[in-house]
Amino acid sequence: MIQHTMIVSFDQPLPDAELDQYLADIERVMLDSGAVQSVATRRHLPVPGEDAIPALIATAIVQLSVADMDALAKAFGAPGVHEVIGRWQSRHPYKVAWANHEALA
Repeated sequence: MIQHTMIVSFDQPLPDAELDQYLADIERVMLDSGAVQSVATRRHLPVPGEDAIPALIATAIVQLSVADMDALAKAFGAPGVHEVIGRWQSRHPYKVAWANHEALA
């Protein structure tokens, strides 16, 4: 089992409804790929003063569970994935950092 954990950082703050829709769209398209066993999404919980730190600070976290690296490649190559990402990037630019790893617990 492989975990693909994405730290998503939007360039500008998003209204709650927009962030909810982004997370729902990502979850749907990943599950529709048939290659993902599960998807978990959460909002970042900010702490006072973190905006002064010169680092990529998350807006949200997306974690995919896949059987192996081939399944991960299949998920990101599935129809609709790049369209969803492109649509959100064009409306609300964001950066992503990620890590592929075994389960942490």
